[in-house]
Amino acid sequence: MNNTQLIGRMTKDVDMKYTQNGVAVATFTLAVNRPFTNKNGDREADFIRCQVWRKLAENTAQFCKKGSRVGVTGRIQTRSFEGQDGKPVFMTEIVGDQVEFLDSKTSQGKGSPSNQSSGQPNPFQGQPVEVDDKDLPF
Repeated sequence: MNNTQLIGRMTKDVDMKYTQNGVAVATFTLAVNRPFTNKNGDREADFIRCQVWRKLAENTAQFCKKGSRVGVTGRIQTRSFEGQDGKPVFMTEIVGDQVEFLDSKTSQGKGSPSNQSSGQPNPFQGQPVEVDDKDLPF
């Protein structure tokens, strides 16, 4: 089984490209916090390269930017190629099958809650409601 899940923040804007056949491919790096601190009490992070394809690539490039918090589900892939200096380069990356945008719309700047009235009174405004412990089901 080759399955991985990551939650982190994008370290820079998505790098969006198209193959010669017109297939969209987006590449980005996630900073994923480690669950522990080092001896100085600082939290360290791993920087993990991710790649997504087709419509998922286009959506990720459209809605995410540097600092966006995302969750990626995919598989680990290793590959090698010849670098510009002629030496082999080995790369490990996550090929994403799913990307979840974890920032709220307001933090992305894509929208904000509406302050307009729908014509009905707001039941959550006004006097505080007192709840007796006897009213709780537990």
